[in-house]
Order: sequence, then structure tokens, then C-alpha cells
Amino acid sequence: MRGTTMAAGGDGVVFYWRHGCVFCIDLQWRLRRTGLEYTRVNIRRDPGAAAFVRSVADGNETVPTITVAGHAMVNPSKQQVLDAVAAYAPHLLPASS
Repeated sequence: MRGTTMAAGGDGVVFYWRHGCVFCIDLQWRLRRTGLEYTRVNIRRDPGAAAFVRSVADGNETVPTITVAGHAMVNPSKQQVLDAVAAYAPHLLPASS
């Protein structure tokens, strides 16, 4: 996982994905079970989102890429996402995590 600070997503959680990505499907399933709310952005339908992902993933369209309060993570685990939420946007943590 690589991390950087970007101005994407305000203070929320944004999940950048693309159709058919098994890593995206797996992480979405894991996050859904936590109750964490996030916005999904399909990089195949949003050229600006694809450009953002390339900007934080060494020029690649590596997904899943997640931003938490503007902090980007490329291919994070569920725990890394929850840790980032705890660090940068604790008010977004679901009560059950």
C-alpha cells in the first residue's frame, strides 16, 4: 500500500474501483460488513477519477484506491482503511467496528 495526502473526497471515504476487479469486490464485501459508509467511484466511467488514481498509483490505474479525508491509499486492506478512518476521520467510524 502506498499513501499520500490529496484533496480528494473532502472528509469522507471514497472507494475508487472498476468493474470486474476481484480485489475491489473483496474489499467492498469486507468494508460492507463493518458498516462504514463510503462513496464508490467507477474509474471507467469517470476520467477525472482515473486520472486521480494514476496520480497516486505511480501512473497506474491500480484499484481499489481509497481516500479517507483526502489521504489516498492504493490497494489497502480493510484494517488499513479502518485505521485511516480512525486517524483522519474518526467521526465516520461505525459504532460496531
